[in-house]
Amino acid sequence: MRTEERSDVAIPERTSFKPELDDLLQETRVFSPSVLFQNLSNIKDDSLYAKAQNDRVAFWEECAKKLDWFAPWTEALVWNKPFAKWFVGGKINASYNCLDRHIKANLGNKTALIWEGENGDEKTFSFAESYLEVNKLANCFKSLGVKKGDRVAIYMPMLPEAVFAMLACARIGAIHTVIFGGFSAEALRDRINDAQAKLLITADGGFRRGNIVPLKSITDSALEQTPSIQDVIVVKRTQKEVPMKSGRDHWYHDVIRNVKTYCEPEPMDSEDVLFILYTSGTTGKPKGIVHSTGGYLTGVCNTTHWVFDLKPNDIFWCTADVGWVTGHSYIVYGPMTNAATQILYEGAPDFPERDRFWRIIEKYKVSILYTAPTAIRAFMKWGEQWPKGCNLGSLRLLGSVGEPINPEAWIWYYENIGGQKCPIVDTWWQTETGAIMITTLPGVTPMKPGAAGKALPGIDAEILNEEGQIISTGGGFLSITSPWPSMLRGIWGDPQRYKETYWGKWSGQNYFAGDGTKRDKEGYFWFLGRVDDIMLVAGHNISTSEVESALVDNHMVAEAAVVGVKDDIKGQAIAAFVILKEGHKLDASTEETLKNHVAQKIGALARPSRIIFTTDVPKTRSGKIMRRLLRDIAEGRLLGDITTLADPNIIAALKEKYQEA
Repeated sequence: MRTEERSDVAIPERTSFKPELDDLLQETRVFSPSVLFQNLSNIKDDSLYAKAQNDRVAFWEECAKKLDWFAPWTEALVWNKPFAKWFVGGKINASYNCLDRHIKANLGNKTALIWEGENGDEKTFSFAESYLEVNKLANCFKSLGVKKGDRVAIYMPMLPEAVFAMLACARIGAIHTVIFGGFSAEALRDRINDAQAKLLITADGGFRRGNIVPLKSITDSALEQTPSIQDVIVVKRTQKEVPMKSGRDHWYHDVIRNVKTYCEPEPMDSEDVLFILYTSGTTGKPKGIVHSTGGYLTGVCNTTHWVFDLKPNDIFWCTADVGWVTGHSYIVYGPMTNAATQILYEGAPDFPERDRFWRIIEKYKVSILYTAPTAIRAFMKWGEQWPKGCNLGSLRLLGSVGEPINPEAWIWYYENIGGQKCPIVDTWWQTETGAIMITTLPGVTPMKPGAAGKALPGIDAEILNEEGQIISTGGGFLSITSPWPSMLRGIWGDPQRYKETYWGKWSGQNYFAGDGTKRDKEGYFWFLGRVDDIMLVAGHNISTSEVESALVDNHMVAEAAVVGVKDDIKGQAIAAFVILKEGHKLDASTEETLKNHVAQKIGALARPSRIIFTTDVPKTRSGKIMRRLLRDIAEGRLLGDITTLADPNIIAALKEKYQEA
């Protein structure tokens, strides 16, 4: 049984309204997986798409049945725009689905986590060992008074204990909010206070490029203004002495020593909150994105199986941090519901040398690698000699997540890491969507460098213009036009902001993703950047992504970030911040050469007015370029929120360079 409210304003049939964004960069290369890969893939044909199109809600019900439920749902979907409820009445537990059911299936001895510390430490945990750790930690939480619905903040390096803490929260029905271990005391404080977290779990520190990140010290500063925190659990990672506040602070190894080794998993309603994850907001106040239990697990469990073609003997490595949604969905809940063996790595990709990733792949025979375009462009900058020095023959599938991947970065990844034999799944999704929404299925869909692909089965994605009319081909605004199980359920404590931010553009009728996107004649989606990254140059809407791709197409360029700046004649002019590959020296002709290259590649109207050469650009700690700050620099404005910056020192250097240019 299901109920789905129908919109008063129906989505029109696909038609040919004028594109909202100019489509300048043309990419015609197409790559198909090998016949062998196709024959062995989990999804071999289009039947999954057809099944979803025939009855989308029934399709998702079938997907949900791949999980273990304590009680069945009574209604598959209740849709009161913009609020969705999936699998209503169903009872489920995320921790049980990641651990217990695999042990019952005799997979307890299978390796779940292979952890490598930056300094070379190694640990492995089977599913049975992980189960034991999670149960003990869950009982520890309960002994400290944490109960169902309480919020627990997790501020950790990439340690197995971070994964165990998330699953321990899920086991007892506590809501976890993971805060990236590189955030400042101020950012940590604000997120704890917004969630009103009762317990914090952290570490004495972590390692990054040979240095210790002083997490306990940062924590102590944050907790001076967080009255909701009652207890702090501290993992001993660095062995350095840190202050411990009596009555509040507890060593991890002490508190789990004498607790019971089994904790009954809490039967959670499908719509009970699993976690809150904070993402930057345009107002400077972080948004606490809320995800439920049953719908979220359904999305990540199935997309992990489809998109990564996950097999029982795969060694899976998602290089994200658990502090980001990619770590939630494709380190913890997606792979672990599928009983995957996976890698956790604590440190940087260039420490002690720039081949660290490739050494890890060689050492553990990683078969699936899921990483970010910003990392791939860094690898390009460092040179192909680093991966060539390692045996990457175990790889069979590559993935990309984060920003759109430039076509030339895609080709470099395909040739130098995948050896021209590994399909690449370029995935589009968001913290808000919970799971992958648009990509190629590796055994089904040919790949186009720079194109994400098509909407996955069960996802209704369209390109709309300002009036909400469908654009069949060309550029416009991406919208999801029907509810999906892993969608966010709101913004923590602020339902009005949820409605305005995600459903306000088209009068509450369709989800506004905030991305400028184009669709080609084959139905592939090409992502052009955030809507506020679209430049209006002499009456043309030009995406930053296309100009950046044209710049990176030049053999000298490793990475580029483009913004529009005020211009009295054109409205906006194009300013580019460019990082050259190592070995290419800057001379008097370099700027003009690159300007001409862009004009030749996509047209004179996209020719940058200024190019500033730099060694880095401002990025979030998850690797996304903060173009908002580049615009602030270029136009001399006061800087907005910079708490999520990986390296705030870059800002001062860029200001100086821009003023000199």
